[in-house]
Amino acid sequence: MTLHRNFIGGEWVEGASASPNVNPSDTTDIVGEYAQADAAQATSAVAAARGAFAKWALSTPQQRFDVLDFIGSEILARKAELGDLLSREEGKTLAEGIGEAGRAGQIFKFFAGEALRIPGEKLASIRPGLDVEITREPIGVVGIITPWNFPIAIPAWKIAPALAYGNCVVMKPADLVPGCSWAIAEIISRSGLPAGVFNLVMGRGSVVGQTILDHKDVDAITFTGSVATGKRVAEAALKRGAKMQLEMGGKNPLVVVDDADLNVAVECAVQGAFYSTGQRCTASSRIIVTAGIHDKFVEALSARTRALVVGDARAKETQIGPVVDQSQLDQDMRYVEIGKSEGAKLVCGGELLKRDKPGFYLAPALFTEAAGNMRISREEIFGPVASVSRAKDYDEALAMANDTEFGLSSGICTTSLKHASHFKRHAQAGMVMVNVPTAGVDYHVPFGGRKGSSYGPREQGRYAAEFYTTVKTAYTLA
Repeated sequence: MTLHRNFIGGEWVEGASASPNVNPSDTTDIVGEYAQADAAQATSAVAAARGAFAKWALSTPQQRFDVLDFIGSEILARKAELGDLLSREEGKTLAEGIGEAGRAGQIFKFFAGEALRIPGEKLASIRPGLDVEITREPIGVVGIITPWNFPIAIPAWKIAPALAYGNCVVMKPADLVPGCSWAIAEIISRSGLPAGVFNLVMGRGSVVGQTILDHKDVDAITFTGSVATGKRVAEAALKRGAKMQLEMGGKNPLVVVDDADLNVAVECAVQGAFYSTGQRCTASSRIIVTAGIHDKFVEALSARTRALVVGDARAKETQIGPVVDQSQLDQDMRYVEIGKSEGAKLVCGGELLKRDKPGFYLAPALFTEAAGNMRISREEIFGPVASVSRAKDYDEALAMANDTEFGLSSGICTTSLKHASHFKRHAQAGMVMVNVPTAGVDYHVPFGGRKGSSYGPREQGRYAAEFYTTVKTAYTLA
């Protein structure tokens, strides 16, 4: 079996060990063997990035454009192949995998353009005879730590702006899904990027990730993952004064009010709660429904949920793929039992499923009669488990929606302009959706949340410059 090596200082390097990449749709299928770096190799990657920074920081916008455009163009040309790899290693359906690969290509193409548009200002000084220039410059070496649930899109939306603004990169992908990150690295290796500007070090977070966090030559850390790990990242970054950007958990509400279009509301709920097997931080796992439409909505949503086809991620008929691995499946099953023990009503799903090949299959679980203080209503489950809570009216629904330590995405289904406008203003979330699922943000707009969901500048779009650059003010005597 082919060994996929780390990429350090422009060279492909064997790791201290290797581990198999297992297909969650068929655990007998090994996607490949991927190198596992040790602390010494992670340190070498940081040194390579530091050594390359001085020259890359002064590269021209055209150089950066050419590199990023090459990467984006190849990803788009190979999106079917890369999407198949994504679905095979992570468990998204093939349609979702191809869509995510396409998005990664678009992200690189977008930031190719941004490399030509790095903003600055020239102002008149309040003192005569002086000119003032305000410019953006790269931060330095950026440590990138990515999660398993979007194994090509999230690496893309961190790597692309880092390179576009003149930074060097040391990247550690999630240990569960190294394949897509390795594929990006292989494309980058042929893009004309100077050696050391981009480095891929695969391996355990406790070894590789910790080395990146603690290294004095890593100027900034961008992290997407769990709340618990995010807090450790913050502590390490704060300890040595590194810039940080954290995207963590979500417990996102979808409010359905009496005047909602029932069909629209059900589709928003199903797609938001269960697509991508519910394994996304923007999933609407809390569905809050006002009294007048509650019973009809629950009946329709239950029927729609039962009809979902769960199976091999790459099979044409599959609508919901497997859970990513045994550990996540065990966690999902624990929450199903917690929901039942707390008094919520399991109306459908929640059982393990057997298919032709061994995999981590779970029937999407839907609870009703979920109180706001139940753990299934407050804690991020990160799987195909959703709960419905009843609210007496819009005002109570809004209060329930905001009653959470998280604030990533929040949605409402309504035909009332009054409710829609009020909700957009008063929902305590970084992203608000009206009559569309809570999951799904265009690649050219900012992504991020409030409260316990996010810390630091936004990701994606032009707002990415806030994290990946530092501002300089310069005076010149005219």
